[in-house]
Amino acid sequence: MQNTEKKPFEKKGGNRNHNDKKSFNKEIDPIASKLVDVNRITKVVKGGRNMRFSALVVAGDKAGKVGVGTGKAAEVPNAIDKATMSAKKHMISIPLEGTTIPHEVIGKFGTSKVKLLPSKEGTGVIAGGSVRPVVELCGIKDITAKSYGSRNKINCVKATLDALMQLRSKEEVAALRGKTVEEIL
Repeated sequence: MQNTEKKPFEKKGGNRNHNDKKSFNKEIDPIASKLVDVNRITKVVKGGRNMRFSALVVAGDKAGKVGVGTGKAAEVPNAIDKATMSAKKHMISIPLEGTTIPHEVIGKFGTSKVKLLPSKEGTGVIAGGSVRPVVELCGIKDITAKSYGSRNKINCVKATLDALMQLRSKEEVAALRGKTVEEIL
């Protein structure tokens, strides 16, 4: 014999437990990302126009690692996600000297040129346009930057990355020259 008695406040609907929501104790991703640019691309075809979007994203851990990625998709959020994944996949390490860079450097990409100069502590980030997010997400707190030539956002970001890849620490320079750090200073 089945028990057909119902309790006065028994819920119907089976196991609908709303306490199974995603845990908020997830690890926070140490890699931050910034959207630099979104472009709308139009492809003219026989039947009309096809619209797509491209996104440029810079990702960095604010401790000497930075990456740049681009993504294309039919929708803006998908393009941003693709660009973010690409940026995180293509990260490079930069030697930092305290809160600035070890030496002056010039990066080039296309007709864009970016000059990065080390600055004293407390100066802050003096950089404009698309150079700023790259430098900030890299973890550089004191720097002066100037961009020459084309101000195209993609080219400026890649020129900044080129400049950062040219940086060498005192130890690396000493090792390349076969001397000690004290000898080269």
